[in-house]
Amino acid sequence: MRTHGTLWFYPPVSVKARQTGVRYEVNNVQAAAENLLEWPKRGPHWNKAVQACLAALAGELSPDDVRTAFEAAARKEGLLLD
Repeated sequence: MRTHGTLWFYPPVSVKARQTGVRYEVNNVQAAAENLLEWPKRGPHWNKAVQACLAALAGELSPDDVRTAFEAAARKEGLLLD
Protein backbone atom coordinates (compact mmCIF):
# COMPACT_ATOMS: atom_id res chain seq x y z
CA MET A 1 0.00 0.00 0.00
CA ARG A 2 1.54 3.29 -1.09
CA THR A 3 0.96 6.36 1.05
CA HIS A 4 0.22 9.88 -0.10
CA GLY A 5 1.07 13.12 1.63
CA THR A 6 3.83 14.04 3.99
CA LEU A 7 4.78 11.47 6.62
CA TRP A 8 5.69 13.57 9.66
CA PHE A 9 7.66 12.58 12.75
CA TYR A 10 8.43 14.39 15.99
CA PRO A 11 10.72 15.59 17.36
CA PRO A 12 12.76 16.66 14.34
CA VAL A 13 16.31 15.39 13.88
CA SER A 14 18.94 18.15 13.60
CA VAL A 15 21.78 17.33 11.23
CA LYS A 16 24.80 19.18 9.85
CA ALA A 17 24.72 20.42 6.28
CA ARG A 18 27.67 20.50 3.90
CA GLN A 19 27.95 24.26 4.43
CA THR A 20 29.73 25.18 7.64
CA GLY A 21 27.37 26.42 10.31
CA VAL A 22 24.22 25.30 8.50
CA ARG A 23 21.86 22.78 10.03
CA TYR A 24 18.80 20.97 8.79
CA GLU A 25 15.77 20.15 10.91
CA VAL A 26 14.46 16.93 9.39
CA ASN A 27 10.88 16.25 10.47
CA ASN A 28 9.38 13.94 7.86
CA VAL A 29 10.17 10.84 5.84
CA GLN A 30 10.50 12.64 2.52
CA ALA A 31 12.99 15.16 3.94
CA ALA A 32 14.97 12.33 5.55
CA ALA A 33 15.22 10.54 2.20
CA GLU A 34 16.30 13.71 0.40
CA ASN A 35 18.86 14.49 3.10
CA LEU A 36 20.31 10.98 2.97
CA LEU A 37 20.96 11.37 -0.76
CA GLU A 38 23.26 14.31 0.04
CA TRP A 39 25.49 12.39 2.45
CA PRO A 40 29.05 11.75 1.26
CA LYS A 41 29.42 8.49 3.24
CA ARG A 42 27.05 5.60 2.65
CA GLY A 43 27.61 2.76 5.06
CA PRO A 44 25.34 0.15 6.67
CA HIS A 45 23.51 2.68 8.87
CA TRP A 46 22.88 4.90 5.85
CA ASN A 47 21.52 1.90 3.96
CA LYS A 48 19.21 0.95 6.84
CA ALA A 49 17.86 4.52 6.98
CA VAL A 50 17.25 4.58 3.21
CA GLN A 51 15.46 1.23 3.38
CA ALA A 52 13.33 2.55 6.25
CA CYS A 53 12.36 5.59 4.17
CA LEU A 54 11.37 3.39 1.24
CA ALA A 55 9.35 1.09 3.50
CA ALA A 56 7.51 4.03 5.07
CA LEU A 57 6.72 5.51 1.67
CA ALA A 58 5.28 2.13 0.71
CA GLY A 59 3.12 2.14 3.86
CA GLU A 60 5.07 -0.69 5.49
CA LEU A 61 6.83 1.24 8.28
CA SER A 62 5.89 4.13 10.55
CA PRO A 63 7.45 7.60 10.30
CA ASP A 64 8.71 7.15 13.88
CA ASP A 65 10.67 4.08 12.79
CA VAL A 66 12.23 6.17 10.02
CA ARG A 67 13.14 8.83 12.56
CA THR A 68 14.92 6.23 14.70
CA ALA A 69 16.88 4.85 11.74
CA PHE A 70 17.71 8.32 10.40
CA GLU A 71 18.91 9.56 13.78
CA ALA A 72 21.09 6.45 14.26
CA ALA A 73 22.65 6.93 10.82
CA ALA A 74 23.29 10.63 11.46
CA ARG A 75 24.89 9.81 14.81
CA LYS A 76 27.11 7.12 13.24
CA GLU A 77 28.30 9.50 10.50
CA GLY A 78 28.94 12.36 12.93
CA LEU A 79 26.20 14.51 11.41
CA LEU A 80 23.78 14.57 14.36
CA LEU A 81 23.44 17.89 16.18
CA ASP A 82 21.98 18.36 19.65
